[in-house]
Amino acid sequence: MAAIFGGLQSDSYDRQYSDRYLLGRIGKYLGEHRRQALWGLLGFLVVGVTRAVRPVYISAAIDEMVGGGEFLSFVLAVLAAIAIAEYISNYGRRRFTVIVIGRMVAQMRKQAFHAAIERDLAFYDRNKSGAVISRITSDTQEFGDVMLLGSEVISQFLSVIILFAALLSYSLHLTLVLILTMPLVVAAALAFRYVARIVTRQGARAMAVVNDNIQESVTGISVAKNFRQETMIYKEFSAVNILSYKINLRRGFVMSLVFPTMGVLSAIALSIIIWVGTESVLDGAITAGAWYLFVQGVDRFWFPFMNLASIWSQFQQGLSAVERIFALIDAENSVRQSDSIALPALAGRIQFDRVSFHYDRGEPVLREFNIDIKPGENVAFVGHTGAGKSTITKLVTRYYEFQEGALHIDGVDIRSLDLKHYRGQLGIVPQLPFLFSGTVLDNIRYGNREASDEEIQQIARSIGKGEWLDSLPDGLKTDVGERGSQLSVGQRQLVSLLRVLVQKPSIFILDEATASIDPFTESQIQDAIELILARSTSILIAHRLSTVQSADRIIVLRDGAIIEEGNHDALMRGGGHYAELYNTYFRHQSLNYVEGARDRFATEPA
Repeated sequence: MAAIFGGLQSDSYDRQYSDRYLLGRIGKYLGEHRRQALWGLLGFLVVGVTRAVRPVYISAAIDEMVGGGEFLSFVLAVLAAIAIAEYISNYGRRRFTVIVIGRMVAQMRKQAFHAAIERDLAFYDRNKSGAVISRITSDTQEFGDVMLLGSEVISQFLSVIILFAALLSYSLHLTLVLILTMPLVVAAALAFRYVARIVTRQGARAMAVVNDNIQESVTGISVAKNFRQETMIYKEFSAVNILSYKINLRRGFVMSLVFPTMGVLSAIALSIIIWVGTESVLDGAITAGAWYLFVQGVDRFWFPFMNLASIWSQFQQGLSAVERIFALIDAENSVRQSDSIALPALAGRIQFDRVSFHYDRGEPVLREFNIDIKPGENVAFVGHTGAGKSTITKLVTRYYEFQEGALHIDGVDIRSLDLKHYRGQLGIVPQLPFLFSGTVLDNIRYGNREASDEEIQQIARSIGKGEWLDSLPDGLKTDVGERGSQLSVGQRQLVSLLRVLVQKPSIFILDEATASIDPFTESQIQDAIELILARSTSILIAHRLSTVQSADRIIVLRDGAIIEEGNHDALMRGGGHYAELYNTYFRHQSLNYVEGARDRFATEPA
């Protein structure tokens, strides 16, 4: 079995639900649209009745023709009325079915998207975003399509129930023969159930892998072109595409056996009914019309089962899709709050008390870490890569759960805060600023939806007298492009900083970008940083000398522990690790170094 269906792994948050649970949960969605569902159910009932009654009246018409045709015109008129009623009720059934299913899909997609944005960052560290997108888009659509197919099968089964009562009134003997043939098709349909569920689940996972690969390739296309790796990413896509093809080929092979098998069983059952029915007609036990009804009854009885078996792969794919959707909705965050205290306005005191943290049970990043940052204090963290600088900011923002110790904000355990309210008072600028499609104005206002155009204009002009704004083709109305591609790296950083200035946070967290920018833009970035520092408690992961020197306190980290702290001058006099970092990373940014280099260049012989 593994050789046939292997090749894809489930996501870490995947769950397996029973069919009963899935159907029950789907029923809850259906229950929220009772009115439209009841109208649709009425349409189902009418269609079921008309479809079942039609062969009965055709049978009566045959008997009328054999008996002289006295009431044949009346029977034909009834048949015409039945056809009209079936058309009208079928239109109403389809209309309300589409409305209900459309609303269910929209609601399910909304809940899945809400679940996705509520997951913590640890969730996205372990799971690919492309697979999450596939669940929100492809799987919800798949569920809706299968619901429409399922509604057709339900309508056919209603006809079977009504037709069964009519057949029973004509001949108990032939009805029992017809029933005795049913276990053949039921057993065959159930035989495909288990295998169909496996192959359709694998097919959904294969589609998620394809979606994720496409998203990653398109998002990183500039990097691929820079390194001339278009052929490589094409080969990677071809590999996952071939994997998806093979998985779906296996699925198609399994499901292609369904209809031929059902057709053979149907032919066997029809032969039995014709043989037994012919003897009954010759013996005078039933009329020719009743015999015709039973012959038609075989198809009417078997067709829903054959139809269900033929779409079993889609049905199982729908259950697999909704299983994946519910798994996303039910996924749990590693960050869990014990309370939801909403502090009205943060003073900005941050206290780490013997905090220990590791990623996914790996090597500890912080070990019994302690620090007390006073309200309004500006603290810069420096250290080599992996020292724990970014981890500290992720814990302060409550994006990750620490394993031991305590973290207090204004004396309150961070695990008891209302996270939405708390994060609303944080201003965060990541190392790689992300801008949304739209204008510069839209991206700055993202930090405060209530900010007016005039207020944003004033703040933007307060940085470097607005010279950076004048350099943009349309000022605040300039389109930033996808992910800010129309702006330079420095301009993106400025927009991100202005976004925080508009927000007016109590705690400012800056993971400074390492990319080199021109001195003009750097000076304006420093102006923006200093404006924010004057208003808030600040945690700075510094890569610029100017940012380090403007901090009230510099914390030097190594392997998740504080090895030095103080201001720039004191640490330089100490000649410790900070002095080494300064000479390695910051010294070339100092004015003395630049002027010395210029003098050396001027005195060198030509």
